[in-house]
Amino acid sequence: AASRVEGKNANILRSIRTELAPGIPVLVVFIRHRTKKNEWLAILSTDLTLTIEEVIQIYSMRWDIEVFFKCAKSLLRLQKEFQGLSYDLLVSHTTIVFSRYILLAWQHRQSTDHRTLGGLFYLLCDEVSTLDWVVALQQLIELINEVATKASKKISKLIKSQLQQWIAGLPSFLKAYLPISSCEV
Repeated sequence: AASRVEGKNANILRSIRTELAPGIPVLVVFIRHRTKKNEWLAILSTDLTLTIEEVIQIYSMRWDIEVFFKCAKSLLRLQKEFQGLSYDLLVSHTTIVFSRYILLAWQHRQSTDHRTLGGLFYLLCDEVSTLDWVVALQQLIELINEVATKASKKISKLIKSQLQQWIAGLPSFLKAYLPISSCEV
């Protein structure tokens, strides 16, 4: 029988320590679904040193990662936008897609969430005052252009083509911050 969990969080229904068929000890935590109060979710952990709250926290972080990859694949077209077989081209494309996601997530957070980014915020305070995201984006584009000029003609053409596609895919409010000269790769 699963024991009832005492504490402040009413969404944690019960927990139980048991063993899987091959003899692996596990902790199973039953929690209430956030939006559908009559449904529940069972989270299984093989790390018995974790508290129930830590199991839930780790699961929520994992879920955020799953959402990130879903967004990268479907909304930002990670798989379909570019078909290349070279490892370097795949890394470059993935970097551009992830940069898109970071910009969109940052913009969303700026408009909806007034919390800071924890310790990272304090570590970067000095740099933030001297370098805003518009300047950083412009410097990134300049760096990519510089790399393209030093590469072979074929690679240079590919880099410039990818950069033009990336800039063309940016939302108009981000394009407005880029000088025309940077957009003309």
